[in-house]
Amino acid sequence: MAKNILFIMCDQLRYDYLSCYGHPHLHTPNIDALAAKGVRFENAYVQSPICGPSRMSYYTGRYVRSHGSTWNGTPLRIGEPTLGEHLREIGVRNVLLGKTHMRADIQGLEKLGIDPNSEIGVFNSQCGFDVYERDDGLHPDEHHGPSPKYNQYLNDNGFEGDNPWQSWANSAQGENGELLSGWLMENADKPARIPDYYSETPYLTRRAMQFIDEAGEQPWCLHLSYIKPHWPYMAPVPYHNMYTKDHIIPLNRCEEEKQQAHPLHKAYMDHFVSQTFSRDAVQEKVIPTYMGLIKQIDDQMGILFQHLEDTGIADDTMIVFTADHGDYLGDHWMGEKELFHEESVKVPLIIFNPDSSANASRGVVSKQLVESIDLAPTFIDYMGGKPKYHVLEGKSLMPILEGIDKPLRQYAFSEYDYSMRKASTDLAVPVADARMIMVRDERYKYTYVQGMRPILFDLLNDPKELKDLALDSNYQPVCERFEQALTQWALQHHNRITISDEQINKNRGHEVQAGILIGYWEQQEHDKAIKQGKDL
Repeated sequence: MAKNILFIMCDQLRYDYLSCYGHPHLHTPNIDALAAKGVRFENAYVQSPICGPSRMSYYTGRYVRSHGSTWNGTPLRIGEPTLGEHLREIGVRNVLLGKTHMRADIQGLEKLGIDPNSEIGVFNSQCGFDVYERDDGLHPDEHHGPSPKYNQYLNDNGFEGDNPWQSWANSAQGENGELLSGWLMENADKPARIPDYYSETPYLTRRAMQFIDEAGEQPWCLHLSYIKPHWPYMAPVPYHNMYTKDHIIPLNRCEEEKQQAHPLHKAYMDHFVSQTFSRDAVQEKVIPTYMGLIKQIDDQMGILFQHLEDTGIADDTMIVFTADHGDYLGDHWMGEKELFHEESVKVPLIIFNPDSSANASRGVVSKQLVESIDLAPTFIDYMGGKPKYHVLEGKSLMPILEGIDKPLRQYAFSEYDYSMRKASTDLAVPVADARMIMVRDERYKYTYVQGMRPILFDLLNDPKELKDLALDSNYQPVCERFEQALTQWALQHHNRITISDEQINKNRGHEVQAGILIGYWEQQEHDKAIKQGKDL
């Protein structure tokens, strides 16, 4: 039977909000069971702690500095190789169900004379996916994009209105029948107007099972991209009140951190969403609902995994469970994501490889530094292809999945362009300079902030990242080492993707055979070179 991949991604799911990652109150038995028969990675990092750039790195296997989609809504340029192209070359369908946050390079298509509605135009506009159903999950009344199929589904099932996503799935109902918007966090503890069965997460699960039933014999990689637990923070019965403020883990922040904050961290603390999340009342309403949305996802994982068993393909399907970034939820005096604290940039990553070659790694917890760009070469490798490492910047995780625990890398990197954020204008940072890069090794996390001092945390002695050591002269050698690592990373080839190292090796020293005579003084020298079959 053909191999398949079920590539599951949750939006804004923190790594530490699963019981297999240590949450004491939020029990996720189905995800835990996946970890028990697969590999759970403890140090997995996204290439940018915000939706669009993070996902473009997952979908290309390349760093943000390479693919160029640096912020939400920044198009992925036409011609940028995607996982879909790599998989198509080896006969595997790359299928989308849910969110990508992809924006097409319409200008690039027009420049090349490619019809956006043609097969190649659609393939590139959808980031190399064969779209089963796309739903980026945010559809307020002011949204001018196409209405999702989910809205029509709700209308067909009696949930009336022009935008039932907002008025039913992400709104509650007041005592007098009035709508209470899920956009307002004061309503987060109220149940959505819609029953659980019709809400977004179960809907996408059923659509995934429908795809599996219809898929046929061709191998596939299904990217099941859930919209939750991303805001609006609103859950249906019974998930809206499964948890209370008593189940909230202690906030990770301190007054010293606030008083001695790096200028950029301080600017983010001053963002409106951070000010809101710093209030106890907000955390007490939002976090229990965030937990309920995750519990709903875990319940749906149980249904989905059972469907794989029932259809007889569980033993041929790699399952990957991860997220595009985390959520501060008030930690470090912030809301949302975007900076490089663990709560934001670190993600859960669990991989189940059904092959018998992976038996040695069942239930293993890997502490290796892993990057989101590693999934693309892993998928290609698993499907029997050969990853093109002159294009792909990640590394296949197959050796780890097969019990070979050789170090993958010394450093992990993540990037963020904050030029679109209020912090950049508050600090009078030009657009070109609003950039930061995280470099992490086994012990330290260093952040380069263009035009400002760096940030340094000792994760061994300060795992909560509350004390910035960058100004401590004792740590200057550490900072210098990371500066060198960052320089080496920046200087690596990352745009020479049309020819491989193997091809270059094969062509080196063949100028003479090609009749190209450079530097020869006399015929005898030339004849000698021809005889030896190489350049002198």
